[in-house]
Amino acid sequence: MSAAISPATSQSYGVQRVCRIWGLPRSSFYHATHRVAAAQQATRRGPVPPVADDSLLAAIRADIATSPFQGEGHRKVWARLRYGVGLVVGRNRVLRLMGENQLLSPYRRPPRPTTTTPAPS
Repeated sequence: MSAAISPATSQSYGVQRVCRIWGLPRSSFYHATHRVAAAQQATRRGPVPPVADDSLLAAIRADIATSPFQGEGHRKVWARLRYGVGLVVGRNRVLRLMGENQLLSPYRRPPRPTTTTPAPS
């Protein structure tokens, strides 16, 4: 709204005027603007990893397909990728990719509570 052009003066309204009329502090306007800008940027911080997520996911799927076991956890998959194949990847990154793509082994269910039978009278 602050960037909108006034039909009478052919100038923009400005942040200060719009916030004063709407009864909002300017800090709220700038905070919302910063949130939108941050959401548009890449969410990953730090250096670019040597292996892209797509190729790492393909390696994870290939490792799971060649495994003789039914379900694999992220630690075994990470260890085989790191020490067997030689991909330098982090264990938490393997966990994140496997979780996002439903590749984790199923969780163990907690044991059912024991049922107590009433004592005979």
